[in-house]
Amino acid sequence: MINQERWFKFSLCEQMGHIGSEIGRARVWEEKNDMNARNQALERALELIDTTKDDARLYKRRKELCYLREVVADQYIGADVYNGSLKDLEKYCLDFALVARKNR
Repeated sequence: MINQERWFKFSLCEQMGHIGSEIGRARVWEEKNDMNARNQALERALELIDTTKDDARLYKRRKELCYLREVVADQYIGADVYNGSLKDLEKYCLDFALVARKNR
């Protein structure tokens, strides 16, 4: 369970970078055919997304975060409604991490 107080000290870019890291872990486990570890990483990503949605500073970004959650959940259940991949999701989130690193 993530500590909300600590999590809310991160910028959106840092939060998204951490979410991207979990998605990256899920991708690696999927490539190794370890679906249990993959699903655990995706569950952590979903938990981080949910915690990020609760960040009052990000009220105007909530719609985007809800969409991200939907796409990650789609990957989790394997429905492939959005025709995406974990690699695509990882890149989307980690681009935020690059911005966070640049802004330090």
